[in-house]
Amino acid sequence: MDIFYDFGRYCQLLYQAIRSSTEVKTYYKNFVSEMIKTGYDSLPIVMLAGAFTGAVLTIQTSYQLVSPVIPKSTIGAIVVQSIVIELAAVISGLVLAGRVGARIATELGTMRVSEQIDAIESMGFNSISFLVVPRVLASFVMFPVLYIAAASCGIGGGALAGVISGQLPAAEFLKGGREYFLAWDVVFGLTKAVVFGFVITSISCFKGYYATGGAEGVGKATTNAAVLSCIYILLSDLLLAAILL
Repeated sequence: MDIFYDFGRYCQLLYQAIRSSTEVKTYYKNFVSEMIKTGYDSLPIVMLAGAFTGAVLTIQTSYQLVSPVIPKSTIGAIVVQSIVIELAAVISGLVLAGRVGARIATELGTMRVSEQIDAIESMGFNSISFLVVPRVLASFVMFPVLYIAAASCGIGGGALAGVISGQLPAAEFLKGGREYFLAWDVVFGLTKAVVFGFVITSISCFKGYYATGGAEGVGKATTNAAVLSCIYILLSDLLLAAILL
């Protein structure tokens, strides 16, 4: 019964957030601030994760494809396709679930248990429009940007790893990547990024907004937000692949 109760409150929060999205004057300053926190501040960790993922994938693929029959450019094709379609979005999503999701849940949870949200509402502000809407909207804008950064660094890291390890020149790597490249792969990756961003921020906002129990409750809400975000990222990844591919 608790699961259905929480799901009902989650849907109610989303409904109220959609209705409050027209109150631009209430949240536009927070929206800009959240774009910086979600996007710009997350760029280093996302780019680092993408670069190392591409490098490791190149080394492992070259280790497995030891055959005179298979051209070395195939390594680039496999790495680029894997990063663009799957790894850039998923790895970034899992990293951001811990960084962005935990931050949002902690901020809103602290505001809830310290009665700051009640104070906002007592002054006549719509707390959902002021706190939830800008965070969710910022994810729609910044998560695709972070996906592009992760994919670019992943491809660059893969090409660099191939050169440093002596497995294949960068020209061969990029040749293989271009040979099997499809524009739909980028569209699919951007779609994943938008969905993952919504999943992370909406779940984190829900857990933080309804946190109870003081400092212990905030910690529990933060942990639940990060864990549930990771689970639903993987679930939505499977559903998107089954529907769109």
